[in-house]
Order: sequence, then structure tokens, then C-alpha cells
Amino acid sequence: MSAVSDRLPVFPWDKLEPFKATAAAHPGGIVDLSVGTPVDPVPELIQKALVAAADSPGYPTVWGTPELRDALTGWVERRLGARDVTHRHVLPVVGSKELVAWLPTQLGLGPGDKVAYPRLAYPTYEVGARLARAEHVVYDDPTELDPTGLKLLWLNSPSNPTGRVLSAAELTRIVAWAREHGVLVLSDECYIELGWEADPVSVLHPDVCGGSYEGIVSVHSLSKRSNLAGYRAAFLAGDPAVLGELLAIRKHGGMMTSAPTQAAVVAALSDDAHVHEQRERYAARRTALRDALLGHGFRIEHSEASLYLWATRDESCWSTVAHLAELGILVAPGDFYGEAGEKFVRVALTASDERVAAAVERLR
Repeated sequence: MSAVSDRLPVFPWDKLEPFKATAAAHPGGIVDLSVGTPVDPVPELIQKALVAAADSPGYPTVWGTPELRDALTGWVERRLGARDVTHRHVLPVVGSKELVAWLPTQLGLGPGDKVAYPRLAYPTYEVGARLARAEHVVYDDPTELDPTGLKLLWLNSPSNPTGRVLSAAELTRIVAWAREHGVLVLSDECYIELGWEADPVSVLHPDVCGGSYEGIVSVHSLSKRSNLAGYRAAFLAGDPAVLGELLAIRKHGGMMTSAPTQAAVVAALSDDAHVHEQRERYAARRTALRDALLGHGFRIEHSEASLYLWATRDESCWSTVAHLAELGILVAPGDFYGEAGEKFVRVALTASDERVAAAVERLR
């Protein structure tokens, strides 16, 4: 019996371990700008909501409490500009990575079906296709794909790793093309709260979808906006026919968000002040790192949004990783995200102010 893991690529982060050891040996300690995991405290109001719901002896529901669904629909309308969003248009999930990895399987995709994603992209899109034994294809412009057999089209705006933002016009054109060819669009919008030089737009905005959610679903996460990566809190919004099918499947699979986490999400989505405060932290770190990298001879492309700077010295990404590791700075090699990233590195903004200041000083 072939192991399921045989279908998967080598876990990329294992390749970074020798460079992590080099960076950790720096006299001033490592500055880890590789993974992009939040380091700032969970806002107090969210912690209090979690604690208040700690006495939850019963099973939670996959669809979530009515209070959670109210919070999800309210945020989607308030923040994304969507209209007429009901409980049928939202579904909580156990972190967005779980969703990305298992969605093709839960949609019933398999051999002969195609899953498409950007040429530079989060590696788990490919993993999801492989787990389902579906074919995976990459694109520069999805409307140039052959739609034959194409069942799932991933969009990612703002992009991980590049920080590129798709305009409303681009999204509108892509959604129209996908609907014409009967292709389901999944728009990964986990960084939508983190626009710097652009204002990201959701596929759920009426200017993009025409007020109809048919054939489109957006993915959102609280990991970055609210520092809740450890809570595994995310959700889907969009086509109720798709979400209804996923709800039925996930009920059978027991894929439910814990009751305390559901209560924490209600608190998090009901407050915008902590999001603004976290944005200000990331904005300051972004400015400091960007200026330091440019001064060190890097060129930065895109990076108009998200939690990363997409930087290059026009050399092999591994040469750049090695160079920065000698300075005690660990970054992610661009080829983790596709062959097109072979001369880039991804620099995360997720380090403390003290560690960012250390990186800036070393780059000088």
C-alpha cells in the first residue's frame, strides 16, 4: 500500500534547517523572518472571550453558534462590502491551511480534474491537489488556461509570497471567465486587512461579483489580523450551494472549531481597534526592513500588501539565504513558492520590534 505522503513534495522548510543553525550562531542571536508566524500578544478582549467560554463540556457544531455566524456575516458586509449575506453564506473552518489542503478532496475532485493556482504561490495549493490525486497547473493569467477539466481555480490577493494585489477590474474579468466555463473560484484573501500601497478588494464585493455569489467562495483567516494563529480560526464566505455541501461533509468528518475559539472569533470580528493597532506595528516594521534591504542592495517587487517583502539581489535565492544567515537573519527562499521565485527571498514582517531593529542594524 502506497503511503499518502508519497504523493506529496518534500516538506520545504526542512531544507532551511542548516541556514537556521548558521543564523542562530550569530553573536546577537537569530532574527527569524522566514515563516511569518505572529509574535505579538493576542488582544486582551479576545483572551477574555476565550477564557469566559472555557467551561464548554459539550461538542461544538461544525457550522458554529448563531452568534459566530452573526459575527461572520456582519464582518463580511462591513469590511468586504458584500450585500445580503446570510448564515448560509458563511462557514467556520479549523484554520485556513487545513481548508486549502483538503478542499479538493472534500469537493470530490480526483484523477482527470485540474486545480489551478498562481505560478508563485503558497505551496499548500499544490498539496491539496496532490492529496486528491487531481492534476495541478500554474498560471500567470488564469483566463489563458485551458478550461477543459478545470474544476477549481485558486486566486490569492494579496499574494503570499509576493504581496501583489489584484485590482477590482482584474477580479471581475477572472470571475466572469470562470463562470462562463463553470469553474469554481476560491479566493484566498487571508491578508486582505494588510494593504499598504494598495487597497485589496474581495471577490465578494458587488463591483466584482455583480451581487451574486454563484461559483465564488472567499477564504479568510484571523491568524494575521488578530494574532490568532495558535487558535486555528478561519472561515469561508460565498456560494451557499458550495458551503452547504462542505458543511455536510465536514459534519461527518468532525471538522469543528472548538467552542472557546468560536467565542474568541466573535470578539475578534466585533472589534476593529486591535486590527488598526496591529497594522501600525507591521507598517513600522515594514518601513524599517524595506529601507534597510534597499540600502543593502536589494530590489523589492510588488509587496504592496500582505506580511512580506519580496526581495532580490538577482542571484540564486539560496545564495541570498546563505548571505543573510551569516548576518544572523533567516528568510524564506523564493523557490519554496515556485520555480519563478528562484532569485527572490520572502522577508516576513513578523518579528518583534527589537529583532527587526537588530536586523536593520546588521543590514547597515
